[in-house]
Amino acid sequence: MADPLADDLLAYRKHFPALEDCVHFISHSLGCVPARAQDDLSEFFELWRTKSITAWSDWLPEVDRAAARIAKIISAPDGSVIMHQNVSGIMAVVASCFDYAPERNKVVYEALQFPTVSYVWQAEQRRGAKCVLVPSQDGTTIDTDAMCAAIDEQTLLVPISHVVFSSAYIQDAKKIVARAREVGAHVVLDCYQSIGTVPVDVHDLGVSFACGGSVKYLCGGPGAAWLYVRPDLIEQFAPRVTGWFGHEAPFAFTMPDQSYAETVWRYMGGTPAVAALYQARAGQTLIGEIGVRRIREKSLVMTQACIDWVDELGMKLNSPRPAHLRGGSVVFDFTGAADVCRELNRRKFFCDHRPTAGIRIAPHFYTKREEIDLFFAELKKIRSGSGK
Repeated sequence: MADPLADDLLAYRKHFPALEDCVHFISHSLGCVPARAQDDLSEFFELWRTKSITAWSDWLPEVDRAAARIAKIISAPDGSVIMHQNVSGIMAVVASCFDYAPERNKVVYEALQFPTVSYVWQAEQRRGAKCVLVPSQDGTTIDTDAMCAAIDEQTLLVPISHVVFSSAYIQDAKKIVARAREVGAHVVLDCYQSIGTVPVDVHDLGVSFACGGSVKYLCGGPGAAWLYVRPDLIEQFAPRVTGWFGHEAPFAFTMPDQSYAETVWRYMGGTPAVAALYQARAGQTLIGEIGVRRIREKSLVMTQACIDWVDELGMKLNSPRPAHLRGGSVVFDFTGAADVCRELNRRKFFCDHRPTAGIRIAPHFYTKREEIDLFFAELKKIRSGSGK
């Protein structure tokens, strides 16, 4: 019998006609496209076609509208979010706000961090940063006490994942933030694997910065990433990675020095990628309307059903079993998993595979309960060599 909550959220499935042609278990990597995104992109195109250069009077306000949609989802105050293109660029902007004096130059993060984030901070070692990676004892989780122990009076920044991409482990961000604030360090919380499937309240967490994007559970495609800056910190920093839209009056074209905006726009940099904001609008709006707490309740039911299948088939679970530690995806492994994943994708049972982790799947609010059974039945057929 289907879960009543799951059936309730399936009312939103009508917004995703692409789901009728596949089993979409890849929302941790690429959310399903809402039908409305085509209309929203057409709106962008029509503004360009009919208004030419004057379309900017419509396009630029979309930056703030998109930021407001994100702010609603992460419980951020008005005026504390700015849009960007990707988390790599955002981390570079944040990194450029700081100098690394010998007495405070440590950058502490988990060894299970998403590689692109690590690349940015490792590069900061050229400027005097000292990166300290906290290891995982099991390849799935990071010990919170070990994270806190690594954060000391020499620590400047703690750029961590809210949910670990390779295992769906939820870090205790609030405890880590509390430790960081004790010693005067700043936490940069990467919410890419949590926003849209795990409730995020940046005000309650007390983070200095948070970031993420719309590619995954927000169903917005690439190019609409976002940066949150705690309101009391907005005017404190002057990012070296900057551009004309970070200026207090971009169209004044003053030279040669930057005169930063007093608002969160000072973290913007160059010309915004406006089309991606239109593209992401439908997914962000739907998530805001549904509410992430409702999505989370369904997610826990669906991911547990996936774990039950993993156990039944004797595969290795590489995600946390306890619900309170598990994000929106389930990761499992077995011999030949990469080849099975490729075949599943060929058959439009969409998932992905990550080295040392295994196959990752993520039912979302639009997933039917029976699709879990269909997915694992197909996996079982491929694995056994039966069924083409």
